[in-house]
Amino acid sequence: MENLNAWIVVLYFVVLSILAMFGSHRYYMVYLYLKNKNAVPRPKGRFSELPRVTIQLPMYNEMYVAERLIDAVVKIDYPRERLDIQVLDDSTDETVSIASRRVEYHRRQGVDISYLHRRNRQGFKAGALEEGMKVAKGEFIAVFDADFLPHKRFLMQAIHFFTSSEIGMVQMRWSHLNRNFSLITNLQSIFLDGHFVIEHTARNRSGRFFNFNGTAGIWRRSAIIDGGGWQHDTLTEDLDLSYRAQMKGWKFIYLAEHSVPAELPVDVVAFKTQQHRWAKGSIQTAKKLLPRIFRSSLPLRVKVEAFFHLAANIAYLLMVPLSISILPVVIFRRNLNWGQMVIYDVPLFLLATASVSAFYIVSQKELYSNWTRTFKYLPLLMGLGIGLSVNNSLAVLEALLNKESEFVRTPKFGIEKKNDHWVSKKYKGNRNLLIMIVELALGFYFTFAVITCIIEEIWLTLPFLVLFQYGYLYISFLSLSTIFKNRFLVKKTSVSVAS
Repeated sequence: MENLNAWIVVLYFVVLSILAMFGSHRYYMVYLYLKNKNAVPRPKGRFSELPRVTIQLPMYNEMYVAERLIDAVVKIDYPRERLDIQVLDDSTDETVSIASRRVEYHRRQGVDISYLHRRNRQGFKAGALEEGMKVAKGEFIAVFDADFLPHKRFLMQAIHFFTSSEIGMVQMRWSHLNRNFSLITNLQSIFLDGHFVIEHTARNRSGRFFNFNGTAGIWRRSAIIDGGGWQHDTLTEDLDLSYRAQMKGWKFIYLAEHSVPAELPVDVVAFKTQQHRWAKGSIQTAKKLLPRIFRSSLPLRVKVEAFFHLAANIAYLLMVPLSISILPVVIFRRNLNWGQMVIYDVPLFLLATASVSAFYIVSQKELYSNWTRTFKYLPLLMGLGIGLSVNNSLAVLEALLNKESEFVRTPKFGIEKKNDHWVSKKYKGNRNLLIMIVELALGFYFTFAVITCIIEEIWLTLPFLVLFQYGYLYISFLSLSTIFKNRFLVKKTSVSVAS
């Protein structure tokens, strides 16, 4: 028994040390951001004659937002004779008629817009983009996902960066249409702001690689081709192509000062579906490209940052064994005095978790005048990150074990205001009941751990245990309540129709 306890303690400290390394990297990102944030990119010139641009709108079952997107894109300020729009629709539902009718309407108004419908989803989004590029007229390709609402000045704010022949892609920051819809959308907005304000800016302006985010950006067509084109052997075709193109020498521009608003998932199950796809795709990309990157002649700083960027989701996989080991470690070491725990445990926990606070507080301070509200969300943010660990761990394992899966889209409902409704709408996230049961079990496990620590008077560890308890219970209850609401409404609707 003593040997088992010792091995659990060793596992605990090894995992915690690795997580502390990833946590320390967040501090470094904040440092790089603060050091380089004022190096705002400027176009080297301006086109005397604007180049031809193709805007691609990939869709798959987007009946609630397809019309909104198409109507917004046709209003973009750019000479009509230099612009063509492609609606790349793989839909199998009412989206087909909605999108095709809207395309036909705008075509009659003189807009160069076409509707391309595939009867199969070969290659998923990457396949649709590749098919569209075969008939695209532009030397530059802009992409918008269905949940985005591009502003009129998008192209004019970005296109002139391409006067420099080495620029292959220009990306704008994501902002949020429904940030204040609910607690979960508020938390998501802070998560994404950390990525788009701190990470993207820090990487791009310090000479590291960063990535196109699949939407709200413009590519030089020749950079796509030179990078190897859209490939669908990962679930993050945007991340994959971004690294391949930059390895070919193409330079990217990130415009943190300009944003394109998008709809955040309001259904926690849909949010988990999105996170699963992103986590799995990033590890697939890491397996595919990191060996090439390490063998290349790229600067060491680029290689190191590529590792931290592409392998970051490994941290979720480590969070589960850390969670399970905390209670036995606490009990086994309960006779340690406070001084010993402060020396050994607290620094690692702070490196692993407190960096989240700095990361998100700085991003909110840069964007919002009411940024101090972030403090009240910090425990919830950390708890949500912990709660996602089961969902995202499965994604990482699937990637490491080469388990193939289809590109599962994130449901969008056209939600912009607080009084908008979504529960009764058609689309649902990818529900994995086993994941929810494991999350709930871990929530109960940490409830037992909290009670045990109170009984044993182990006060120093208690705040960390409560954080884990909250994270797992919150995500599991939200997931299960979403399923219950959907089933209840479906049953209620069926009864109403029958009567």
